[in-house]
Amino acid sequence: MRINSHVAFGVHYLLPRLSEFLQRFPDVQLDVSLSDVVVDLLDDRSDVAIRTGPLPYSHLTQRRLGASGLVVVASQDYLRHAAPPERPEDLHQHRRLGFNYARHVEAWPFIEGDGARIAIAPSGDLRLGDDESMRQMALAGVGVARLARYHVEADIAAGRLVPLLENHD
Repeated sequence: MRINSHVAFGVHYLLPRLSEFLQRFPDVQLDVSLSDVVVDLLDDRSDVAIRTGPLPYSHLTQRRLGASGLVVVASQDYLRHAAPPERPEDLHQHRRLGFNYARHVEAWPFIEGDGARIAIAPSGDLRLGDDESMRQMALAGVGVARLARYHVEADIAAGRLVPLLENHD
């Protein structure tokens, strides 16, 4: 069975369960690829794909596994050197980590206090190829990241990352 998953889900949910799966189904051979790059699932010959965001029109069978919001985060160390943003516009004064591949939504959408919508694009000096690398750079204090809440909830609970602008999503 060929499985394709985005990196954060693969690292946090899929890989920890593979040992048990292989013990329960010893005749199944797995071919697992973790990548955040959008791939053509037919060309990739994937049997199962786990992705986030909207799926373009497709005749492939799809099922929603769950939902997770996105959260903007930064490390305590980063915030010691840069004042936490109070409004989305304040992010222009921060290094905003971005991805180096096409995304469903490139800019980070926010809702202002008056209900107006605003989008802030990542800054251009550091682009990353997967969400786990972005998480690691945020933890290292390199900049501000926007990631799935499930991906960083343990870091937030432990105080390693601080959620920002939560009243603007």
